[in-house]
Amino acid sequence: MSKRDFLLEVGVEELPARFVTGSMNQLKEKVSEWLSTERLEYDSVHAFATPRRLALIIEGLAEGQSDIEEEAKGPAKKIAFDEDGNWTKAAQGFARGQGVSTDDLFFKELNGVEYMYANKFIAGKKTIELLPAVKDIILALHFPKNMRWGNHELRFARPIQWLVAMYGGDVVPFEITGIETGKKTFGHRFLGGEIELSEPNEYVGALLSEYVIVDPTERKQAIRNQIESMTEGNGWVIPIDEDLLEEVHHLVEYPTALSGSFDKEFLTLPKEVLITSMREHQRYFPVENKEGELLPYFVTVRNGDHQHLENVSRGNEKVLRARLSDAGFFYREDQKLKIDDALERLEQIVYHEELGSIGDKVRRINEGVAKLGELLKIDQSTEETAKRVARICKFDLVTQMVYEFPELQGRMGEVYAELAGEAKQVAKAINEHYQPRFAGDASPASLAGAIVSIADKLDTIVTCFAIGLIPTGSQDPYALRRQAAGIVQMINDHELDVELEQLAKVSLDVAEGRNLLKRSRSEIESELIEFFKLRVKAALQDQDIQYDVIDAVLADHLGHIPTLVKKAHVITEKRHEKSFKQVVEALSRVTNIAKKAEGKHEINPDLFEKEEEKALFTHYEEVKKSVEQALANGNVNQAYVALAKVEPVINEYFEHIMVMAEDKSLRINRLAQMRALAEVIRTFAQFQAIVFA
Repeated sequence: MSKRDFLLEVGVEELPARFVTGSMNQLKEKVSEWLSTERLEYDSVHAFATPRRLALIIEGLAEGQSDIEEEAKGPAKKIAFDEDGNWTKAAQGFARGQGVSTDDLFFKELNGVEYMYANKFIAGKKTIELLPAVKDIILALHFPKNMRWGNHELRFARPIQWLVAMYGGDVVPFEITGIETGKKTFGHRFLGGEIELSEPNEYVGALLSEYVIVDPTERKQAIRNQIESMTEGNGWVIPIDEDLLEEVHHLVEYPTALSGSFDKEFLTLPKEVLITSMREHQRYFPVENKEGELLPYFVTVRNGDHQHLENVSRGNEKVLRARLSDAGFFYREDQKLKIDDALERLEQIVYHEELGSIGDKVRRINEGVAKLGELLKIDQSTEETAKRVARICKFDLVTQMVYEFPELQGRMGEVYAELAGEAKQVAKAINEHYQPRFAGDASPASLAGAIVSIADKLDTIVTCFAIGLIPTGSQDPYALRRQAAGIVQMINDHELDVELEQLAKVSLDVAEGRNLLKRSRSEIESELIEFFKLRVKAALQDQDIQYDVIDAVLADHLGHIPTLVKKAHVITEKRHEKSFKQVVEALSRVTNIAKKAEGKHEINPDLFEKEEEKALFTHYEEVKKSVEQALANGNVNQAYVALAKVEPVINEYFEHIMVMAEDKSLRINRLAQMRALAEVIRTFAQFQAIVFA
């Protein structure tokens, strides 16, 4: 079957940069799915996007669907004929539905019953007849935000300005909001012009000749190459923020990087202030020297060619100068604000209408930190630092700098606290208590910072759960999942000697003491533990732990997270040993039969009838002590080894002992023995969750 290329382009007014990649990928996925559904063969699909267009080219698209011949199964033979041997209405209706006559029907046996069949032939349709359906795909695209324009009912990301739909040299006809498809596309808004295409394969080259690099990967690489060239030519170091690069390359169609400068006096501002002002307001890349010190230069990307770059540079310098002047003013004014006065202002800022002000939240953090300090038995110096940090950790929220740049919260707290005479470790921990801010971010380096961070994040999670603000599906407006994952990360990174259940209780005590629990405490506590279990599960998945191992270590209570993580890694390592399966089967046999024990009965050695019972009891007492000590010391491997040594004793026991004996007293005693050993095994993991291929 012959093939042609297909080009689809949706020209729009400038899309927000954050819409572009997702919309491009969505268009590609939906069209690829449609092609598969319609049985249209093709060689490849290439997606393109700029701020003004979403496009794709399907190379080698077959000119028609393949024909289909298939057997269609109908009613059973017994209802195909009436008493006189004539075709029934059911048979005639089946034949009609398959586009054949009753003479073409035949019978085949299936599971002992004869059924009516017809050979059904479906002729493939021509591709050019099917392609207008891509209109529905365009209309089905969804965006973070939509708009309407003119008198049209369509809701789309931005108004559609032109449409190109070409199959080879033929136009695929359809229209959207009065815009009809054609062969005309448009180059750069200022440098390019109208382009009349003859074939889809002209698309990329024709746009490039009109100052549009339509392939986003090439556009991004062009920016990267230009920045690297500046780096080499000037001896600079230009850190490329990948998120900023992703945004910038979707703001331009023909990128040209250029540099500018600003007054050296602005270098007296904190480095983060300068970088944030350049990045967030102007989309500039900062420039550093080889020692990592900021230099009075910046790099930006123009949507155009190299003409009159000096004028563009001067314009950008003027705008940045105003921005940095504002930042300098905020910085000087903020230093006049005393920390105690800032704390008083927190009382006027509503945190949540049901949870009070930020001042109320700070008091809950203070109480939480005090309780955590007792629980963790921290030294006096760390305790004093943590308590001071807890008291002033949010003071920078009322500063002008943080109001202008919310992402600088914490960092400005550190700067202003140190300028106000706070101890360096206190100032540092103010910044740290926001960590980890996102997935992949580091935990606070100091223990004081980690404790305040845990207290803060726990308060947010517990109070939200207390008033019913629980994440559902993809909805998590208060980022509770991220904060819970941060708590799990900090406990693990600092190897804190505390159980998650204890942490939940501490924060619930604080919330309950302030009458914030709007629901049953036991219900909230249960939901919190399940919520944290999912975060631990996600953390283990990120460490490439298999699902069955995760199920095994999470089957019981969460407990001590660092130990739980070690258990998962030890089981993962041991499963490659030849003896692992035998160990798991033996331990699982004990825990499975232990479920039959009713009530809690003490083991009575006087009722042992055979040596195997005595031997298992002796090993039980030894392994219980060994496992408890090993887990208490964090030596998980040693705990597993102790359990593994019991495997031959367990097998010998089951070889000679009938646990479910007819004698009731023997049966109860043997089940008690199984139950006791099972409790020791479960302190490590639920081994029956392990799956063997």
